[in-house]
Amino acid sequence: MKNVSLGHRTVADINGQIAKVLRGLGNPEPPIDLRVVRDLLKLDRGYYSTTDDSLLREMFSRMKVAGLQVLKRPTILREAVQTLSLKALYLPDQKRILLDKDLPPLKHRWNEAHEIGHDIIPWHAGMMLGDTEQTLTPSCHAIMEAEANFAAGQLLFLSDRFAAEAGSSAPSLGLVKSLSKSFGNTMTSTLWRFVEQAHGGRPIVALVTGHPHPTRRKADFDAANPCRYCVESPPFRERFGALREVDLFTAIVGYCGSQRGGSLGRSEVLLQDLNGDRHSFEFETFFNSHEALTLGSWLRPYNALTIVRSF
Repeated sequence: MKNVSLGHRTVADINGQIAKVLRGLGNPEPPIDLRVVRDLLKLDRGYYSTTDDSLLREMFSRMKVAGLQVLKRPTILREAVQTLSLKALYLPDQKRILLDKDLPPLKHRWNEAHEIGHDIIPWHAGMMLGDTEQTLTPSCHAIMEAEANFAAGQLLFLSDRFAAEAGSSAPSLGLVKSLSKSFGNTMTSTLWRFVEQAHGGRPIVALVTGHPHPTRRKADFDAANPCRYCVESPPFRERFGALREVDLFTAIVGYCGSQRGGSLGRSEVLLQDLNGDRHSFEFETFFNSHEALTLGSWLRPYNALTIVRSF
């Protein structure tokens, strides 16, 4: 699944809202404490469980899912949460964020910031209860989620602060790992943010997948949809946007080893742009025992005299 590109006006509006929050907090140093963010925005945080219908029923008695009042059909609560793979919820009329307590605590930080994003974005409030035709369209839902993700990234990575620090060195997974520690966020969310905001005009792409090596793939591996996420920098989307996720995954399979964790390998990879010209990218892949993180960054135009090397 490729990341959604937001319009310049939308980005500017969200940036303005985030700037207000950061000013209200006195422009804090990383890592940002979400407890003080909730205090500033007067938000409450609670938890729910996908295995506890009674808790869901109590929390969402006034919520509508797919236009239906859930109090009349309590069983659709669990169905909706499980079918939509919801990790957290925001109830605007209650100013309350609910996190799935069954998820690992490491996931809570991003999920909470995502729901804070829904609260910060003014036009989301009237669209969160599932009671309009527009809200039910997949395209609208995808845009809202992309907007909330962007707001979460701006908040957790302190707006322009991250791009300034990330742009001080050449792109690498080592740099992404270092930034994830200093900003207090997962490596996956840091990688996503790095590609979208710290590209410096360079075509960069990131993949989040299962283990690429054939001997390490899970039983439910889908060869037609091998990537959980494919994150493209704006320059990459403009020049290489026609490339399929399957093709990118095939490229990393060519150099990845079967290690159980850590670095799976690095290599120069040739990719073709929209004009049919080939370019050299440096790709590297790291496996954290749950998912493989790949970063590919543009090096140079390719010609027949270029020697493609593996590391």
